[in-house]
Amino acid sequence: MNLAFNDVFTEISALLFLAALFGAVGLRLKQPLIVSFIALGIFVGPSGIEMVSADSQIDLLAKLGISLLLFVVGLKLDMHIIRTMGSVALATGLGQVLFTSVFGFLIATALGMNAVGAVYVAVALTFSSTIIIVKLLSDKREIDALHGRIALGFLIVQDIVVVLVMIALTALGQEGDTSSLQQQALTIFINGSGLLVAIFVLMRYILPTVLRLLAKSQELLLLFAIAWAVSLATIGVMLGFSKEVGAFLAGISIASSPYKDVISARMVGLRDFLLLFFFIDLGAQMDLTLIGEQLAPALIFSLFVLIGNPLIVMVIMGFLGYRKRTGFLAGLTVAQISEFSLILAALGVQLGHISPQILGTITLVGVITISISTYMIIYSHQLYEKLAPWLTIFERNTPHREQQDSSVAMDSSTDVILIGLGRFGTGIVEILRANNYQVQGVDFNPDLVNKGDSTGHPVHYGDAEDPEFIALLPLSQVKWVVSTVDDTHVNLALLHGLRDQNFQGKIAVTAHSNSIANKLKQAGADLVLIPYADASQGAAAQILGMPFELVSSTVTFKAIRNK
Repeated sequence: MNLAFNDVFTEISALLFLAALFGAVGLRLKQPLIVSFIALGIFVGPSGIEMVSADSQIDLLAKLGISLLLFVVGLKLDMHIIRTMGSVALATGLGQVLFTSVFGFLIATALGMNAVGAVYVAVALTFSSTIIIVKLLSDKREIDALHGRIALGFLIVQDIVVVLVMIALTALGQEGDTSSLQQQALTIFINGSGLLVAIFVLMRYILPTVLRLLAKSQELLLLFAIAWAVSLATIGVMLGFSKEVGAFLAGISIASSPYKDVISARMVGLRDFLLLFFFIDLGAQMDLTLIGEQLAPALIFSLFVLIGNPLIVMVIMGFLGYRKRTGFLAGLTVAQISEFSLILAALGVQLGHISPQILGTITLVGVITISISTYMIIYSHQLYEKLAPWLTIFERNTPHREQQDSSVAMDSSTDVILIGLGRFGTGIVEILRANNYQVQGVDFNPDLVNKGDSTGHPVHYGDAEDPEFIALLPLSQVKWVVSTVDDTHVNLALLHGLRDQNFQGKIAVTAHSNSIANKLKQAGADLVLIPYADASQGAAAQILGMPFELVSSTVTFKAIRNK
């Protein structure tokens, strides 16, 4: 069945309409949008109605989306984060690559594949999808969490290994040129060093002035940011790296700029729109007619990726001194293969190293692992709660790597423990301290932990969803535990954890609507903060010259506050 359109505009319009339809159905069925969009790609691709003919245009939009995604991720990083996460990222990334490659090769040979095919399969199983993982962690607001930063670190290590492997395979495909591999490796090293030096010079002497001048117009600032991201992505490809590496370095180069938050906020919508085409393109490239006979080996490889990759990450991180929870959450991010795996397999077919059947096997593994791991990452905290009793073997008796950050040796006179040191939380801390309350801040962002809060007081590392962390809090003298984290699941987990510890003080949590506030009240919250409603109520009270508690926009809100 072929429903190809006569012009590109009509085809893109139809794809956007179908994307909205598939997304709506997916949300109705409580499915993640990524899975819905990949399913749409399969539906309109060669395995479905064969609607996609504008391959080059969709591929271009997909590449732009990938570049902007990695650029936005780079904006959130700085050299301090790279230095602090470097050792664990290198150990975990290389350890996982080695483990997966060796055992993947053994499984492939046991299934009857020849040595070359087994090597391709083993290497393909090694790489995880940076694009999908970053998107999911960004949606869950966990990029800045400790496990998110560690995952991002070892994904970067994987991307570097991808580049080296593809260089090696291309060189091996050039018959008669025995020096090709060494020449290309030397070229990559020289190009990479030159690129890093050039970016450092630009960061230090040129970009601050350019951004300051462009910031007079936010539209021009956004245009420059997009142009900078795409340009560095192009330079990355020209120098033998990937566009992901170039775009990521572009983001890092202005990560220390005061304008990074403005750029990031204005770019999110465009990024998500363009990434839609990446997921459609990924699904459209999956020709399911080639993989029926490869179902059994694909299932075996998929189980290996879904279980083996997270296990090795947990083993390595446990050995390095991280807690089992951090290792588990970071480990789940590698439970799928990457779009690079499919590219690598396609390259192998092109070079004559492997057969289309092996490409079909790797493609099916991609479909299975990407779909299942998406759910594993989305519901990672619920999975941890179920599996936590069996994960102790992946943790040292003293997880020294997190011991300092997770220390909760707070002052015995602490009145309030406040979780979440964003703008809202910081404001509350300052007002409470001005009124002689002893407040201790908690956050899961390592940067905030290292820097302390805006008043110079120490901030403790911790995650409100972690029952083990809650058990360590000195709750006996605390009058209030306040969460400014606007995440229903986090706050429900906090309420449950405090209840298990028989906390006798009061609990305040944050919500963004009255319906969620009612749910949190029923779960045991003494006070529910609704930031925008509270702010508008306070402003109205000042305008009317009335006490705050007498001003309420709805009866429902007043009932929640005074219940």
